[in-house]
Formats: sequence, C-alpha cells, structure tokens
Amino acid sequence: MTMNLLNQKEVNGLDEQPDYLFKLSGGAVACMVNSEIGAVLAVMRRNVRWGVHYASDDEQIEHSLIISFKELRKKIFAWQKHWHTIDPVLYLQPFLDVIKSDETGAPITGVALSSVYKILNLQILDSKTVNVDNALHLIVDAVTSCRFEVTDPASEEVVLMKILQVLLACMKNKASVSLNNHHVCSIVNTCFRIVHQASSKSELLQRISRHTMHELVRCIFSHLPDLGDERHDLDHGNRPSPNIEDDGTVQNHTLEEKQYVDGYASADSDISKNENAHGKDSTSSAESLMMDPYGVPAMVEIFHFLCSLLNVMENIEVGPRSNPIAYHEDVPLFALGLINSAIELGGAYFGNHPKLLALIQEELFYNLMQFGLSMSPLILSTVCSIVLNLYHHLRTKLKLQLEAFISNVLLRIAQSKYGASYQQQEVAMEALIDFCRQPMFVIESYANYDCDISCSNVFEGLANLLSRSAFPVNSPLSAMNTLALDGLTALVQGMAERIGHDSSSLGEASLELEEYKPFWTVRCHDYSEPLHWVPFVHNMKNIKKKLMIGVDHFNRDPKKGLEFLQGLNLLPDNLDPRSVACFFRYTTGLDKNIIGDFLGSHDEFCVQVLHEFARTFDFRDMNLDTALRIFLDTFRLPGESQKIQRVLEAFAESYFEQAPNILANKDAALLLSYSLILLNTDQHNAQVKKKMSEEDFIRNNRKINGGDDLPRDFLTELYHSICENEIRMVPDQGGAGAVLTRSHWIGLTHKAKQTSPFIVSESGSHLDFDMFTILSGPAIAAISVVFDHAEQEDVLQSCIDGFLAIAKLSASYNLNEVLDDLIVSLCKFTTLLHPSFDENSILYFGDDTKAKMATVAVFTIANRYSDHIRLSWRNILDCILSLQKIGLLPARLASDATDELESSPDNDQVKISATPSPAPQVTVPSRKSSGLMGRFSLLLSLDAEEPAPQPSEEELAARQRTLQTIQNCHIDTIFAESKFLQAESLSQLVRALVVAARRPLKGNNSLEDEDTAVFCLELLIAITLNNRDRIMLLWQNVYEHIASVVQSTVMPCALVEKAVFGLLRICQRLLPYKENLTDELLKSLQLVLKLDARVADAYCEPITQEVMHLVKANAMQIRSHMGWRTIISLLSITARHPEASESGFETLSYIMSDGAHLSPANYVLCVNAARQFAESRVGHVDRSVKSLDLMAGSVVCLVTWFHQTKEAAGEEAAVKMSQDILEMWMRLVQSLRKVCVDHREEVRNHAIVLLQRCLTGVEGIHIPTDLWLQCFDLVIFTLLDELPELAQQQSPKDYRSMEGSMIFSLKLLSKTYLQTLNDLSQSTSFCQLWLKVLGCMEKYMKMRFRGKRSEKIHELVPELLKNTLLVMKTSGILVPSDPVGGDSFWQLTWLHVKNIAPSLQLEVFPSEELEKLQEKHGKAGCSPLPDGNGIVPPNETTA
Repeated sequence: MTMNLLNQKEVNGLDEQPDYLFKLSGGAVACMVNSEIGAVLAVMRRNVRWGVHYASDDEQIEHSLIISFKELRKKIFAWQKHWHTIDPVLYLQPFLDVIKSDETGAPITGVALSSVYKILNLQILDSKTVNVDNALHLIVDAVTSCRFEVTDPASEEVVLMKILQVLLACMKNKASVSLNNHHVCSIVNTCFRIVHQASSKSELLQRISRHTMHELVRCIFSHLPDLGDERHDLDHGNRPSPNIEDDGTVQNHTLEEKQYVDGYASADSDISKNENAHGKDSTSSAESLMMDPYGVPAMVEIFHFLCSLLNVMENIEVGPRSNPIAYHEDVPLFALGLINSAIELGGAYFGNHPKLLALIQEELFYNLMQFGLSMSPLILSTVCSIVLNLYHHLRTKLKLQLEAFISNVLLRIAQSKYGASYQQQEVAMEALIDFCRQPMFVIESYANYDCDISCSNVFEGLANLLSRSAFPVNSPLSAMNTLALDGLTALVQGMAERIGHDSSSLGEASLELEEYKPFWTVRCHDYSEPLHWVPFVHNMKNIKKKLMIGVDHFNRDPKKGLEFLQGLNLLPDNLDPRSVACFFRYTTGLDKNIIGDFLGSHDEFCVQVLHEFARTFDFRDMNLDTALRIFLDTFRLPGESQKIQRVLEAFAESYFEQAPNILANKDAALLLSYSLILLNTDQHNAQVKKKMSEEDFIRNNRKINGGDDLPRDFLTELYHSICENEIRMVPDQGGAGAVLTRSHWIGLTHKAKQTSPFIVSESGSHLDFDMFTILSGPAIAAISVVFDHAEQEDVLQSCIDGFLAIAKLSASYNLNEVLDDLIVSLCKFTTLLHPSFDENSILYFGDDTKAKMATVAVFTIANRYSDHIRLSWRNILDCILSLQKIGLLPARLASDATDELESSPDNDQVKISATPSPAPQVTVPSRKSSGLMGRFSLLLSLDAEEPAPQPSEEELAARQRTLQTIQNCHIDTIFAESKFLQAESLSQLVRALVVAARRPLKGNNSLEDEDTAVFCLELLIAITLNNRDRIMLLWQNVYEHIASVVQSTVMPCALVEKAVFGLLRICQRLLPYKENLTDELLKSLQLVLKLDARVADAYCEPITQEVMHLVKANAMQIRSHMGWRTIISLLSITARHPEASESGFETLSYIMSDGAHLSPANYVLCVNAARQFAESRVGHVDRSVKSLDLMAGSVVCLVTWFHQTKEAAGEEAAVKMSQDILEMWMRLVQSLRKVCVDHREEVRNHAIVLLQRCLTGVEGIHIPTDLWLQCFDLVIFTLLDELPELAQQQSPKDYRSMEGSMIFSLKLLSKTYLQTLNDLSQSTSFCQLWLKVLGCMEKYMKMRFRGKRSEKIHELVPELLKNTLLVMKTSGILVPSDPVGGDSFWQLTWLHVKNIAPSLQLEVFPSEELEKLQEKHGKAGCSPLPDGNGIVPPNETTA
C-alpha cells in the first residue's frame, strides 16, 4: 500500500497540491478520518507485536495507541455536524503518537504519516480552523521527531519519503502562516537530514529528498516579498538558535549511527558546531523572536545554513599539496541550487532586510568567489547563474562584490588563467555574454567601475577580452571564438538600439583640470539623476585617465611621479601629508611595495603621511585583527623592524582613537598588533615547525593592557581568527592573486561600505560614445577575423549584424574614420577587389555566401550612412567598378541619378536645355553591353565562331543568384541620393571618382580601361547634376578631371566624347539656376577649344548643336563679355565646318536677329563671328548674305543703346557708354569693309551696300568728327584702295563684276562724304580729307584694266564730283579766296578737279557768278573755312 501511494504521489512530485473547489462536509471528514483509523489499525493488527494482544487471553490489556484510535472512532461521528468547532488536535493526536512512538515499525509509521498528509492535503486545516496553530506545531514536532523500527531498507525509504511529504504539505498548507520560526527551521533541518541519509540509499529517495528541499526553500522565500521592509531584524552577531538541527532527533531516531559519505559529514558537523555556539550566546529576546510566526528570522537562519554548506571547501583544504578546488561537487552544487532558488524568489526584497543582505554581501559572495574558481564547469555555471540573479535584483547593494567577481573570476578564467580548462573558459565566457545581454549592464559597469578611481576598468577589460577571444588561433573557429563574437555583437547592438533614446551628451568634462581639487572628495550631487551623474562620471573618467598615467610614473620613480601629478593638478603645488596619504589610499594600481617603503621611511614628511594614511581608515566597531587585515591589505609591510615599528605605531594610534573597546591605551593596541603579526608568521610559515599554541599566545600577552591581562575569550577569538585566516603580508598587486583570501575579502567588504553609490541607468545612451571609442577598433578587427574564418551562415550573419551595428554607431557619433575602417575591412571580403575577379568569377561569387553577404553589407552601409563615409569611398567605388567591368550593373546606373531632373516640371528654358541631343555619329570602338539582362543574355549566348558549351542548371542558378545579390545592393541609390549627402562626404566621393577615373588613363588604354574611365565620368557628371545647389563644392575636381581628359586625348573616343558632352550638359543644366556661376561654367567650355584638331573635327557638329541648345535656353543668363566670348568662339569655329556651320549660324542668328540677345558685352564678338560666316564659302551664298544682314541690322541696337546713355547714372558713365558704342560701330564698319573685298560678287556688293547703310544710317548716334576722319581713313579709303588691287587679280570675265563693286564703293564715298560734310567742314583736317576724296576720284578716272579704262567709272566719277561740288558750293564751303602767299582751298580744289574733269568748274561756277563771288569775298577779306584749311605750303602735294 505504501509503495503504491509513493508511486502516485512522490514520483509525480511532492509539490503538487490539488486545488479543491469545495469544502468537505463534517460527515465526509468524519468518514475520511474513520477510514484512516481503520487503515492504521489494520496494519498494526497485521504486525506480530501488536497482533499478540488479540491472540492471548482476555486479561491482556490493549496498547494505549490502539485504545486511543478506538476512543477516537467513538467520537468522530458525533462531531460531524459541528466539525468546524472541533479542535483538530483531538483527531490528529493518535496519528501523531504513532509517528513519535519508537515501538511502531516502518509500515505502521508510514500509514500514520499518509493519514496526516491526507488531512493536510485536503485542506481540512485552514487559517480559520480552531487551534490550527497548535495542531500544526504538534504535526511538525511529531514528524521531525519521528521514531520507528527499521525492518527492511525499502520500508525505511517509504517512511522517509512520507516524512518529506508531510513536512512539505505543512509548509504549503494555507494555515502555514501560523508556524513559527523555530518550526520552519526544524522542517528544513529534518529534510536536509533526510537528504544526507538518502546519499546511501536509492536514486529515487535521493531525487525526491532534494526536490523537496528545493520546494521548501521556494515556499519559504516566496513569502519574503510579503514581509515588507523590516528594519527590526536581529542585531548583527546575535543570530538566535532554533539551530536548524535543534535536538538531533531525526539522526538519533531513524537509522542509527549512519555514516554519511563524501562532504556531507564534515559540512553537517560544521553546522552543528556553529549552531551550538550560537545557541549558547542566544538571548531571551532572540528566542522569543523564534517563537513568532515565521518570517525574516527563519529565513536568516535558513539562508545562513545554506551558505554554511559552502564552507565544505575550507574544511577539505588540508595539506600544502591539496587542490582547494578539486573536491566532490555534490554538496556545493546542491547548496548553490538551493541558494539560487531562494534568490530567484526573494529577489530585490533581500535588500530590505539587513541581516539577509549582509549574508549575501559577505559570506555568500565570498564563497561564490571561491567556488567560481572551481575546476568543475558545472559548479562555475551555477555560481554564474546566482551572480547574474544577484546583479539583476541587488546590484545597487553589491557594487564591489560584483566587480571582484567579474574581474577576478570571470575575466581571468575566460583568459585561461588559474590553469582553467577549456570548458571553464567557455562557461565563464557564456556568463560574461549573459551579462552583456542585460540592457544596462554595459553602461552601468562603465559608469560604476571604469569611471571610478578606486575600481578596475571592467568594461575595458571585457571589451579587450571579447576582442582577443574572438581571434581564432587555428582555423576553423572554436566555440570560444563564436561566443566572443556573440558578446561583441551583443555589446554593439545594445549600444545601437539605444541610439535615439537619449543620445545627447549631458556635459562632457573638460580634458584639462583647471585647478587642484582633491579627487578623492569629488562627489555627485544626485546619483539617480542623469543630469548630475553623467557629467560627474565623465569628469571622474578624465581624472582616472590622468591618474593612471601618474600611477605609472610613480611606480617607476615616486618623486617624479608626485611631481607629475602636481603638474596635472591632481596633487597640490605644495605637497601636504594628507593629500599624499589619500593618493595612496584611494588610487588603484600603485606598487604596494613602494607604498610600504614610503610609509615606513624615517623622513619626517613620510612619517606625517603615514599617520594621515592610518587616519583614512574607519576602524569603528571593528575587531583588532579585522582592522589589521584591512590596514595591511593596502600596502606591503616593510621587512625592517624599525619600519614595522613606525607603521604599527601609526596603526595602533588610529585604532585606539576610533575603537578602544577593552584596550587601556594605544600601547596595548601596539603590543597586541605586534603579537598578532608574530602569531601570523608562526602559524602560516612552513619553515616554522613547532607552532604556537593558544596557551602560548595567551601567556605571551599577559599584563600588556595597562598592566592588566586582556580577557581570555578576547585573546582566544583573536588566536583562532589568525590561525584560520592568514593575514597576507604580501598583498596582491591590483588583485592579481590566484585565490581571493578571507583576509582580502574582509578588506573588500569594509571598502564596500564606504564606496560611492551604485549608479543605475534606466535608459539612454549617455556614455555610449565613450564606450564605443574604446570598443570600436578592437571590435572591427575581431569581427573581421571571425568573418574571415567562419563558414557557418549563422556565424556570418552575426558578424554582419555586428558590422551594421558598428556602422550605425559610427555614423551617429560622427566617427567617420571608424566607419571608413569598417568599410575597408568589409570590402576585402567581397572578393570584388581581387585582381583575378572576372567574368568567370560570377559563378563562384553566386555560390560564395560570405562574399555575397559582405557585398550586400558594404552597399547597405553606403546607402544608410553615406553622409559619414570619407576615404572609404575609394574602396566602395573599386567594388562597383569590378561589377561594372563584367557587366553586372544596371544599364542606367549613372543616368538614374538624374532621372528626377529630366522629368522635373521646370520652366521652358530648362526644358529646352534638357532636350537630349542627337548622339554624335563618330566612329569609335563599340563598348560591351551592360545591364543585368544584357549581361545575363551575354552569358547565355553562344559565340558564332567558337561555340561555347551550354551552361548547366547549377551555373545558371549561380548566375541568377549573383544578379539577385547585386539588385539587393541598390547601388544606383547611392548616386541618385547624392544630393542629400553631407558636403564633406560628397567631396570625398567626387575625389574618389576622379581617382578611379584617372587610374586607367595612366596605364594601357585597353577597351576595358576606357569603359571604366567612361563609367566613372558618367557617375561624376550625374553627381554634379544632382548637386547643382552645391556645384562649387565639386566643380574644381570635376573640371580638372574633364580638362585632363580633353587635353590628353588626340583621337576620337568614347571617353573624350563623354567628357565634352558631359561638360556641355552640366552647363545646360546649371546655367538657369546659378547666375553667379555663369562665367565660371562658360569659361569651362573653353576646354572644347583646346581639343585636338582630329577630335574637334569629329565632334564639331554635335558640340555645336549642344551649344545651340545651351544658348537658346540660357541666352538671358549670359551677361559677361567672357561668357559670350567662349560661346561666340565655339560658334566661330563652325563657320568653315561643313556639317557644323548650319547649327552654328542658326545659333548666331538666334543671338543677333532683331538684336534679341545682343548686348555691349557680346556685340563685337557677334559681329566678328558674323563676318566669319559671311566670309566662309561653306554653304550657300545666301548664308553669307544673311550674315551681312545680321551685321548691318545690329546698327539698330547701337542707336538704341546710344539713346540709353542719357539715362545713365552720372556723366562719367554716360561718356564711357558713348565711347563704347562708338567703338562698336567702328568695329562693325571695319568688319563690313573686310567682306567688301570678298571674291564673290553678290557677297561683295551686298557688303558694300550694307556698309553704306551703316555709314549713312546712324543719325541717332552722334559720331565725332575725329571718328569720321578715322572711319574715312580706315574704312572708305582703304576699301577704295583694295578694290582696284583685287580687280587686277580677277580674270577678264570677272572684271565686270569688280567694276560694279567699284561703282558701289565710289557712290558709298560720295554719299558718306556729303552726309557728313557739315560736321567734317569744321575739322582742321577737313582740307586733307577733301583732297583725299579728290585723289581717289582722280585715281579711279585714270585706272586701266588690261590697258582699257572703265567707261562706267569714267562717266560716274565726274557726275559724283559735280554733285559733291554743288553741295559744297551751296553749303558755302567752296568759295573763291585770295590769301597772301600759299595755295588756298579754292585753288587746290580746282587744281585736282581739272585733272578729273576740266569742264566742271564752269558747270558749277559760271563766269558771271564766279566774278561776283570773287568780288564779294575779296571785299570781305576772309575765307569761309577755318584756319588751317586755306593754305597748303608750297612745293607740297595733297594727293
């Protein structure tokens, strides 16, 4: 029966409690109790001992146990109607008596236990039951003192399991709150005893007993949150003695004299000893607390008991050769599991109870440190789980303990120190990564440790460890490498996720300390408010960095080190003992040997420092040995007796001032300190064979307390303390010892009470920038190495995730160099930069997961964080060019960047400029097809001459995967979105493009290299067009590159084509928007003029068409002379080009027609260009005629501008404008004069006619006399001189045409002279001009062509001369005169006229009229001409 019950309950789990939905009625309870009575009696009767009473005669009296059951049977049914009023003790007592009886056997005891369990399990007892507290107390007392006879091992195990069952049911019963602290401790003690006994019994009992222990601990500590913040816990050091093992009943009354195995016996005996000691010292108040309903006192006892189980390690630590961490792991694992359960359920509420918290801070954590160095990976893993729980719940109360564990255990084991095995390293690394995955662990560790001058750099150590551990020693990767990778990615991803929460810097600390301030006194105003603690930790980190440099100097030379610290304002200029003492006391990393020598020195200043140093310790309420341990832990005690004397005197003085206790004076403290030092050496020096006994120690210290003896108990306690825990006379240098000793731990717990509060970071990324600067470089290197060696896709993906997180952080914190380093590293893994990457590599690339992932990552970063990319644009472009060379890029990659501009609804002018020009028909080598489908088709196509094998399905799939990868990169977006790039990044991108484009130009100009250069140039132009608002940022680099292409190319090719037309396109696009850059842009077009003749000839027509589009769209924007000079120069070149002249003339006509776009800035340029088109014989004569018309029509503009001079602001400006207009008019007529000697009659004659029109049709312009005289000399007379010379060169048949031209020119002379006669007659040079006119006419009268004279000219000249003379006569210019001495104007005129036509004088001046005029003028005695015109010196000719 008992085994069946066991199978049903125990195996299924003792913690399962049925949740009954109804309350049993009184009758049902009575029946149930009755059945349990029957069960017990039945088993008892079956037993020989109990059955003999029924087999004997009637005189035999029944046993009292049977009688009590029978009496109960009589009553229970009478109680059924008012069962809730019945004291449960009445129906429980018979069962409890059986359990306690030592006469009953295991089967009977087992059934009685089952009956009690049933009553508890059915919740017949609850908090409302009468006298329930007494009933539960009796149950616990009975079960914990259970007695029975053992008949066989199986029945014994059944009883033990039932005991566990009942005790757990008591704790889980709703009425368990009425149990007192004493009973709860007894329950735990009893269960633990059974755990001990189970170690030699069946596996089932072992498992169930341990499981029950766990359930008990969970049940008890789950009650901790309900207890609130109780500050009235027991006084420290007066732990009460319910003595978890109170009376030893279970051990004494179960299997007798059990010999426990492994570590249990020693652990148990140690517990008993400690508890008995506590029991002797217990106070009545403490005992009364143990009788209260269970709460903190019971939990303190239980938790202390669990911690004491871990002391087994110390008990096993015997002999110099014993391994302190090589012991059976069963006991500590069990204890650690129980402790973990308690912490999981109690959580942060442990911090509300000082006794519990003190146990964790001191005893528990010390043991965790020791077990952390266990050779067992399983123990280390459990310890790490506990520490992680403690961090989560109680980190604010465990600042230094957590630092010690992470620094001295996890980081060192992970670095394979202490001879740790690979499994231990792995466990430690996993634990560290678990910490890294805590949301705020990284920030808090950096703020609390790395920025605290008295703590080690935990974050920095962690970052270095993870980075180093990720590097694989041998390929392939080990589990440690991937674990370290996980840690690194957890760190950077955690930082990346915090970006945006609060990435603003809350007050960075100044790098220079302006004045001295004791760094050990710096405190934060509010450690809970980021506005206060963030600037504080920044400042402390800055101090710590400088302090560590000073420490390094001090360790090498103390004197120079102190001077260096003074220079950093970390020590005062005038050193005082207090500041030096505090420097020694609160600074980590100092050489403790040097400190000891300094403090022990006889120098007066050093002695003062020593005494100040001793006063920095807080020895209040501290035992002498504890104080001495803490004091000597901070430096190495010197070896010389005098130095030891001085040091201990300072210590004794400070200790006596703060904690005199039972010491009479400081001398007593000094002598006792000496004695403790000697005892420590005696007990722990292997060379001392005969050890000092307790009696010897007490005898040595007689009469030292002011002539009296110290209390024996006091000395005994000191003796055992020193014997059990050595005072380490040679302290760690920075905690580098193998195992943290108890002495060191005492110092650490003392320091923990004085350390600054733990800073809790709820959210935000206030310190992430500082941490990332530490982590970024090593992380990139480590992840890169792992990525290089990794093969598994999940590891590769982890690396990529880490890379992307680093990229995000670099961009967010503007760490552009870090981002560049990252991209450079990633580009190496794309395989695109490998020299052998070619078309055949497509197949390998498609199957190379690592290369594909790296490629996508590179371009993902380039798209997301392009603003922060600098020098690594070159690497990105190299990858792009590799893809371009084998045709894997989209066909419109470069043009995609300007599609938006192409389709933008801008004004009409822009639309015109954006009209695509016809592609130049130039014979250049064809380039390879590009684009995804084009390349794919090319790969699948078969060469007609040399058939290629049909690709397999695997090859096709690999190619398709490659193409898909490239599509996922979105490379085109990089350039399309370049208009949003930050200025510096954009500049670097352009520079990188220029460098990449020039690279092929330096080597052999293969077709592939030319394609690369063209591709880069296309991208360069596209980016330029996309960034029209920032053109000056790019223009210099773009222009210089295009110039280098133009000037270095001697034959037509695609590159120079792209350069020239790209430049024109840039100008077309930007001119409408950038008026301030018009001149700069147009000046760049002068590059076209520098093209090699062969290149220029090949592209002349399309260039001209582009220029036409540019002018038509932007003529209004071109205002400067320099800009127009460039445009007109380009047009002038086309005048003699067969294909380009039409477009050139059309453009010039657009500018000059009706003066639409003529201006003073371009007038002369346009006139000269029109003259060139007029003189050009390319094209029909009509074009020359139209060109002349454009020239002549421009006079209207001159007239208009001349009228506008009156509106000019200022007389000076008006004069300047007038002079400029006259100069332009002069240039116009001179240009026309040049065309007047054209060999084509129609052009020549039309030019002469238009010249006459320009000379005679300028009434609106006031032309000065001097300019007219200049015009006659340079234009008219020159023309008249050139025409006869030209006629002499003509053939006889062409002479007639020349004769007509000369007739036109003579008429031009006559009309111009007559029109300007009035103005010219006032000039002092008028006579000379007139004589030149007569000379020309005389010349033409005498002219012969092949011995014949021209009849038409012979008839025309007298007629023109007569008309001229009549006009001069009418104007009063030509009148008779009779000057004294010399020839008069009148005489000279007729002298020349007679040579031309002798009869003209009589025709103009008849005889009678001449006489009257002579008489009239003779009387007047003056000449109508101004002075200087009348007399020509004798012997000089004028013609």
